[in-house]
Amino acid sequence: MKSFTVNELREMRARAWEQAKNFLDEHRDNHGMLSAEDVATYEKMEAEIIGLGEEIKRNERGMALEAELSSPVGTLLTNTPGSGGKMKTGRASDEYRNAMVSALRSNFRQVSNVLVEGTDSAGGYLVPEEWDRRLIEALEHENVVRKLGTVIQTSGERKINVAASKPAASWVEENGALVFSDASFDQKILDAYKLSVAVKVSEELLADNQYDLEGFLIRSFGQAIANAEEEAFLVGDGTSKPTGLLHPTLGGQIGITTAGNMPTADEVLDLIYKLKRPYRTNAAFITADSTLAVIRKLKDGNGQYLWQPALTAGEPDRLLGFPVYTSQFVPTIAAGQPVIAFGDFSYYNIGDRGTRSFAALHELYAGVGQVAFVAKERVDGKLILPEAVQVLKIKGTAANG
Repeated sequence: MKSFTVNELREMRARAWEQAKNFLDEHRDNHGMLSAEDVATYEKMEAEIIGLGEEIKRNERGMALEAELSSPVGTLLTNTPGSGGKMKTGRASDEYRNAMVSALRSNFRQVSNVLVEGTDSAGGYLVPEEWDRRLIEALEHENVVRKLGTVIQTSGERKINVAASKPAASWVEENGALVFSDASFDQKILDAYKLSVAVKVSEELLADNQYDLEGFLIRSFGQAIANAEEEAFLVGDGTSKPTGLLHPTLGGQIGITTAGNMPTADEVLDLIYKLKRPYRTNAAFITADSTLAVIRKLKDGNGQYLWQPALTAGEPDRLLGFPVYTSQFVPTIAAGQPVIAFGDFSYYNIGDRGTRSFAALHELYAGVGQVAFVAKERVDGKLILPEAVQVLKIKGTAANG
């Protein structure tokens, strides 16, 4: 079967989208409706567009993985032999990295002295710095909010002062007295909540030196941590986890509540202008795939579709000219649910506390010939300026109250 490049796939998706738009335009009746037969045909066309989009994402992930596997595994010798250059020590050293792989394969029964430098107070071992960088890359690739938010490295509780009210300017006559107004400040606190993910590996794979255990763990932990983080960053309630962008009182402001049970083109447009102009410069949309499928059929007042596919590799699709991202954790269309967030997501601050660590569960899965490894991190997230994100909510009351 012929394989296609990312650019070819993007061109195919763009052509499929043009065909779908033309089909909608040609088959809608005087009331803008489609027959049941035409709905089925359009849904097949839409499924092809969505499928091409997923194939593009898979190809981009594959290209990134291939680039990573093709990168040099060692570093160039830059000092003169015998010049007294010393090897790095601690988590950054190749010795530490190799010792970590050996420890993992032996279920931490063979622990080198060099790993003592990376002993974690919580009972694990700090991951090598190269692994940590690759985990961060995986998180940024998989996690929409981490990609768009502002990441802060913290060593303790981080307090962020935010202007709750702005000082007012006033006109003053020549030689007149200055008028002082008070500005009040609010304070947001980034704490640290523990997130742990366990991955099971068979004893046979652990014993196989040709098996890329290191890469498997990084990919598995990266995807699992990214999913857990993204869910909390979007809908977390702030109890033992981060506070989400869509939290009803601590997240973005409800800019638009729909008049019906589906968002309309005018309501999506109004959402944009609910966001203050300074925040629109770096604004983007986040919504669910199912909601985007509804929006994809909408047109503006000039008869142009709101959604446009990206034609350049690495670029997001656009909604009314702004980047649009989707997440499986954004609520789908239902009464009372926040279904679209629009704003400058750099005002969502993510606090990474300390470093990630690995630990082993020695006996838990011994009966089935498996060993479990646990990755742990401490992280928090908060939207420090609610007005920077406006939310479109479906009318009615959510089923959960």
